[in-house]
Amino acid sequence: MSGHSKWASIKHKKAAVDAKRGKIFTKVIKEIMVAARLGGGDPEGNARLRLAIEKAKSVNMPKENIERAIKKGTGELAGEAYEEFLYEGYGPGGVAVLVEVMTDNRNRAVSEIRHLFTKYNGKPGEAGSVAWMFEKKGLILVDKTGCEEEVIMEVALEAGADDIQEEDEAWAVHTKPADFEKVKKAISDRGLRILSGEITMVPKSTLKLEGKEAEQMLRLMMALEDNDDVQNAYANFDIPKEIMERMAG
Repeated sequence: MSGHSKWASIKHKKAAVDAKRGKIFTKVIKEIMVAARLGGGDPEGNARLRLAIEKAKSVNMPKENIERAIKKGTGELAGEAYEEFLYEGYGPGGVAVLVEVMTDNRNRAVSEIRHLFTKYNGKPGEAGSVAWMFEKKGLILVDKTGCEEEVIMEVALEAGADDIQEEDEAWAVHTKPADFEKVKKAISDRGLRILSGEITMVPKSTLKLEGKEAEQMLRLMMALEDNDDVQNAYANFDIPKEIMERMAG
């Protein structure tokens, strides 16, 4: 799981850069709209919407943009109709890749994603071919500055966290989806700085990649993340930290 946590940390830094140029706004708006459409416009009773709003705030999305997206989702304002589906495939070295897609044009999205897999030495998979290799988990990245290991262990584990891993600049706290908000609140109430928090898909096992295959795999992931129809991309790679940092830089 260490490779997954490291990639999540790199993605968090990249999101901060993307936010400056407004690139991430489109994806967050779509998530808010779909969450509101499926579960209603009240974040108090809609956990998915609540998380989407928190993400919007973390990238400094204006309040009026958030409110407009909610109204489009509930039908109070006219808005696009987005379809959600999973795209499954294999990256270099046989790495399992699970892609969460949210689009207003399924044919376009599938065509573009299939092209990216082919371009970076991967291949499409059948429905259900890799989804079973992942499990839904909560992932909270906590700033290590001023936060000793004993403190995060005490707070997070007592609140119900499953596991805690150390990254360069953050503690990666893993939870069951049902315990995510409780653990996140406990960490926040203790005065610890949360860098990011999300419900994600964590691989049950990993494949180690190095050299050219590792570089191709990361190029595929970054290309998928940059695609407007892709909300999230997950993979079960284990790539050395120095390669990930070099490629992300």
